[in-house]
Amino acid sequence: MDAFDAGAGGSLLRQPRAVWATAGASVVAFMGIGLVDPILPSIAQGLDATASQVSLLFTSYFLITAFAMLVTGWVSSRIGGRKTLLLGLAFVVVFAGLAGTSDSVAELVGFRAGWGLGNALFVSTALAVIVGAAAGGSAAAILLYESALGLGMACGPLLGALLGDASWRYPFFGTAFLMAVGFLCITVFLKEQPRPARRTSLLDPVRALGHGGLASAAASAFFYNYTFFTVLAFTPFVLDMTPYKSGAVFFAWGVLLAVFSVIVAPRLQERFGSLRVLGGSLVLLAADVLVLGYGNHTTAIVCTVLSGAFIGVNNTVYTELALGVSDAPRPVASAGYNFVRWFAAAAAPYFAPKIEEWTDIHIPFVVAAVTALVGALVVVVRRKALTREAAELESRHATEDGVAVFAN
Repeated sequence: MDAFDAGAGGSLLRQPRAVWATAGASVVAFMGIGLVDPILPSIAQGLDATASQVSLLFTSYFLITAFAMLVTGWVSSRIGGRKTLLLGLAFVVVFAGLAGTSDSVAELVGFRAGWGLGNALFVSTALAVIVGAAAGGSAAAILLYESALGLGMACGPLLGALLGDASWRYPFFGTAFLMAVGFLCITVFLKEQPRPARRTSLLDPVRALGHGGLASAAASAFFYNYTFFTVLAFTPFVLDMTPYKSGAVFFAWGVLLAVFSVIVAPRLQERFGSLRVLGGSLVLLAADVLVLGYGNHTTAIVCTVLSGAFIGVNNTVYTELALGVSDAPRPVASAGYNFVRWFAAAAAPYFAPKIEEWTDIHIPFVVAAVTALVGALVVVVRRKALTREAAELESRHATEDGVAVFAN
């Protein structure tokens, strides 16, 4: 099946305006994750802050995001998907705009935390809204959502570089403007979606983690995400490039992430099986970050870009496992899984520069390589708990001709 063929429902590109409005806002939401990458050194210089202080922009963002995962289902099951999306967008508009006015790194970190809450409310709800409004079935809708994720991750560093070359404040103002446009589009084009028959409680995602398979997927993803966000948050300081050059590097990184998550990963799973693909990709990622840490500047650039391929594969397989390995409803399983893994995304940006201060510039990447290997070890040790979903995925890919069913 072609990547742009939605199956019985027709082309993936033939979607209602409500879907395009939500997908477009999703692109901007995912741009916000990597937006600050090219301007981290500029922020440090502009606010007279250290690398570890500036890296707290990621820590506060993802720490709030992790806890917000317990709240998003509770909110959306009570006020509806459309209102939850608009609430999340409103938070991002306000806090991204305030971030651009910051006079200290403490203010910026605080505003970034508010931004994380808004992004969690939006991103966790966007997939369900797209699936509910899209033509062509859930597979086409999820593929569209993943395409938005990849495009956002690729374009975030590029936008950060283009606007940040003039001032580190401009990317924050630019994001606030784009999200305000998304707010208006969703207000105009998206109708309220049906609410679930049963309201989600705050503890449902935690209870879902009582399932061995879901807990195993979350634990492995926790260690993997430490590696992922060491690359994303710490590497810009190691490369020490201008915003334009750093933005170009992470744009190429994001393009590989998008291609491998949407196109390559499903084909690898079909041929080799999900657990083999995941374990192999984690080992290759560990080798890649180790070479990144000890190579010269050119090698570090190449390894940074190449890591996008392994990260794209891992994101796809992990999310499929998390959404299918347990009997919990997908939104609940996703919330529990994300609640665990985002803690590592919060920890890595803080600890990586601290480890450099305590040791040297190489050791943060050694730690990142080890965490990737620990993630692979969890997959191997807990393969029986994960085998049910892996077998289902292999069968699904065989019948769907390589179209991935996944969502972050």
